[in-house]
Amino acid sequence: MRFSFWPWLSKSWDELSGLVAHVEATGWDGVYVADHFMADDGGGFGAVTDPLLEATATVAALAGETSRVRLGTLVLGMTYRHPAVLANWAATVDHASGGRLLLGVGAGWQQNEHDQYGIALGSVRQRIDRFEEGVQVIAGLHGHPVTSLAGRHYALVDAICEPKPVQNPVPLLIGAKGDRMLGIVARYATAWNMWSTPDQNRERFAVVARHCEAIGRDPVQVSRSTQAIVIVSDSDSFENERAIAEGLAPRPVLVGTPTRIAEQVVAYADAGVDELIVPDFALGVGAQRTDRLDALIEELAPLRS
Repeated sequence: MRFSFWPWLSKSWDELSGLVAHVEATGWDGVYVADHFMADDGGGFGAVTDPLLEATATVAALAGETSRVRLGTLVLGMTYRHPAVLANWAATVDHASGGRLLLGVGAGWQQNEHDQYGIALGSVRQRIDRFEEGVQVIAGLHGHPVTSLAGRHYALVDAICEPKPVQNPVPLLIGAKGDRMLGIVARYATAWNMWSTPDQNRERFAVVARHCEAIGRDPVQVSRSTQAIVIVSDSDSFENERAIAEGLAPRPVLVGTPTRIAEQVVAYADAGVDELIVPDFALGVGAQRTDRLDALIEELAPLRS
């Protein structure tokens, strides 16, 4: 397995930059950022008015401040940016990072962001229709000298994207859990992500595998990542931490000492998960957070494959 870090972007730039430098120096494999302009008003992390750094600018800046970790988006909402603009951004950042970008995209979901900015979210069906066309735009621009597309949502005429990315192509991660979106994963993605327990991941990937087999693609070509809230306890008695975990439901939660958390992660490896992404939402702040990250990677590193 690989082990990556997901910092919530409600931080000053100096705090985020220092934290990313720390996880790169201590052996984490990647850094992912979410694509939100405000917290969700229906139960998200933090208050709606909390400041949030913008995802694409953050990744571009981190490309120049890091040298080893993979940099990923988890995930960019297709509703917020034209996919041709996104394809050009990704190509440039892939060059700036020396080929370390993982382009994570999704159909979009957070209503309050769309309402505040006057961006149409649409029905689930409309979102998925638009998303699939957007993925076709990105794949075409990255994979061909010239791309044309006459879609319902996007129209390209002899469109170019130069320079092409360093990676051929940039790995495309799709965040998805519904059957139709998992079909898009099977057709276009090199990586798939969802919040999941080991059993949920196994069950949903079986759907991806069926879609892959229907089009003659080997399912092992799609790598699998997931994330869970991690709550580190300093002892085996963690009633307070369990109470916090219950408040974060239905998101999957790993609770315990770093050793016990690593034991729980084995179930993800057994389910076929390739990468565990650890958010910092419940890891504390300052030295407490970095100490916990250090203890976690020390216990998780032996599980690398």
